[in-house]
Amino acid sequence: MTTEIIRTIDVQSIMTKSSLPVGGYSVNPYVGCPHACKYCYASFMKRFTGHTEAWGTFLDVKRWKSVGNPHKYDGQRIVIGSVTDGYNPYEAEFGNTRRLLEELKGTQAEIMICTKSDLVLRDLDLLKRFPKVTVSWSVNTLDEQFRSDMDRAVSIERRLTAMRRTYEAGIRTVCFVSPIFPGITDVRAIIERVKDFADLIWLENLNLRGQFKGVIMDYIREKHPSLVPLYEDIYNRKQPDYWQSLEKEISSYAAEQGYPYRVNDLPYGRSEKGKPVLVNYFYHEKIRLGK
Repeated sequence: MTTEIIRTIDVQSIMTKSSLPVGGYSVNPYVGCPHACKYCYASFMKRFTGHTEAWGTFLDVKRWKSVGNPHKYDGQRIVIGSVTDGYNPYEAEFGNTRRLLEELKGTQAEIMICTKSDLVLRDLDLLKRFPKVTVSWSVNTLDEQFRSDMDRAVSIERRLTAMRRTYEAGIRTVCFVSPIFPGITDVRAIIERVKDFADLIWLENLNLRGQFKGVIMDYIREKHPSLVPLYEDIYNRKQPDYWQSLEKEISSYAAEQGYPYRVNDLPYGRSEKGKPVLVNYFYHEKIRLGK
């Protein structure tokens, strides 16, 4: 494990009203994330936290007063891990995410977890006690070399094993194919790999902005030079052709395979085994921002 700067901070509340498209409340038991994903949009958080260290090299462990009146969140969706991973490797030591679940136990809150870890398996006992639970794993490749180029999280195989075990435990699972790297991410291959243990498959395109745009473009020039013209078209000339073409391809593929297909939707429920619901989030940002 790479050495990170770890500190403990006190916060007034762990619950934040969410501005995410999925709504509800957003909970981030940590500030920062040791996964250090090269494309991580959450790196913008440094603007508000005062950290000068590189994203992925620090972690603040939050301490909060116990959630008061937890039944206040009955019927509310609580997203754990919108700008961190609640199951980052240090969760095994500090247990903040498990503590939160313990505090919400017995409520009718809807729990949604976004992770790249298999540590979530530790908490299946607690998760099964909530009426509605969704666990989502980010998987944008089946190529372990590309995965290791992009993040320091656990292997794709470990994520898929965790997804299968969670599914078999009766908990709704999501394979979040995000971000889709043009010319690199094989969407169909991922769908075929997870279709028997994923209830939903979310699809989201790679957005390049801020500091990490240069990092990713440099990576493409070094490791995938043949894709440079495509990336220039998409991210410098703002041409939407690639995403429009991929959207049509996936829509047709879903129809051929009998997979339900949605656009910017969050259907709840378990899917028929082998027939996951595909949800296209290519344009959710434009919709949310009213553009």
